[in-house]
Amino acid sequence: MEEAKPFAISKRAVWNAYKKVRANHGAAGIDEVSIEVFEKDMKDNLYKLWNRMASGSYFPPAVMAVPIPKKSGGTRVLGVPTVADRVAQMVAKEFLEPIVEKHFHKDSYGYRPGKSAHEALAETRKRCWRYDWVLEFDIRGLFDNIDHELLMRAVRKHTDNRWVILYIERWLKAPMQAAGGELVSRGKGTPQGGCYQSFAGEPVPALCI
Repeated sequence: MEEAKPFAISKRAVWNAYKKVRANHGAAGIDEVSIEVFEKDMKDNLYKLWNRMASGSYFPPAVMAVPIPKKSGGTRVLGVPTVADRVAQMVAKEFLEPIVEKHFHKDSYGYRPGKSAHEALAETRKRCWRYDWVLEFDIRGLFDNIDHELLMRAVRKHTDNRWVILYIERWLKAPMQAAGGELVSRGKGTPQGGCYQSFAGEPVPALCI
């Protein structure tokens, strides 16, 4: 029997989220705790995470900033959450994704279950035989400039679940830790790399490494 908590987050939900994060692998965050290290005290780590999330006392740690070279030159900053934070994000993702999935455009392939870049390429190949034109565009700094207020307005349109709204707001505000150790506060944008980034696709900015 689950302990009485302000938020109805089950231990099973946290366990299932952990299994998905483990399957995705991924690096350690600012606490330098890898999945292998996390598993050494997995039962206690997952219980603490569940307890904090279910009680409303979970605050995400800073996200580790890792610069990644871009093919076009320059770098893209990847945000690496801790293993525990990725599990927490996955709990929220597993709750919200089924709600928003039905609103996505059929031609949207990013950050969606059962969709892949290979499918997008296959569809493009088919359409190349039907049309003699192509439209290509890119939004510069899309994830870096997402408006937090507009994003949360979109989230609230699809759910009134208090813990989902609370934690997405906290993830958006969590600072980034640069290579030198300094913390950089964020008033806009979402770090590329977290599970909640998939809430940042369409129609709501979708959340894993």
